[in-house]
Amino acid sequence: QVQLVESGGGLVQPGGSLRLSCAASGISVSLWAINWFRQTPGNQREWVAIITSGGNTNYRESVKGRFTISRDNAKNTVYLQMNSLKPEDTATYYCNRGGTWGQGTLVTVSS
Repeated sequence: QVQLVESGGGLVQPGGSLRLSCAASGISVSLWAINWFRQTPGNQREWVAIITSGGNTNYRESVKGRFTISRDNAKNTVYLQMNSLKPEDTATYYCNRGGTWGQGTLVTVSS
């Protein structure tokens, strides 16, 4: 059974940083593309970033240059390093592989 567990969310001031983690079980993150999505209340979930099995990465335009997706194969974990955070980054962040979603971790950017 595939499980994804996010952690690392919290309250941060504008301009601050957070690193989210997505710990996987039941799959090897090195063999699959893993995505990060985010969602705010009343809105659709939106795609944020992807890391492919080959290690290629891509980002939504609004986070390019500020967010970095990476993985640690030994820990079977995918990360999302978020720098220069803005209030509009406030959302619940989810990691995803195919039809499998984690429970989400809340990021709040506020002074």
